[in-house]
Amino acid sequence: MKENFDIFFRRKPALMLVSLKKSTRMRYGSLLAKEVDCTYSHAVKILQTLEVLGLVGFEKRGRIKIIKLTKKGTEVADAIENIQKLVR
Repeated sequence: MKENFDIFFRRKPALMLVSLKKSTRMRYGSLLAKEVDCTYSHAVKILQTLEVLGLVGFEKRGRIKIIKLTKKGTEVADAIENIQKLVR
């Protein structure tokens, strides 16, 4: 099942977008890294790329940067979830 999904997407970035969409809690880098099972530094690199693509934005609260999906990011996460359902 998971192998089919991996054929179409890089696993960690796709999981990050879906995780951000599903959650109602505030998300920050280290928490998101744990959720998708990757290192913090790898998560930061992925998030920087997602920001450049306009899929996520950051909001600074004290020492923490809160990660939020943009409208475009939500649309991409929806599409990923739809494809996930089709390949199951």
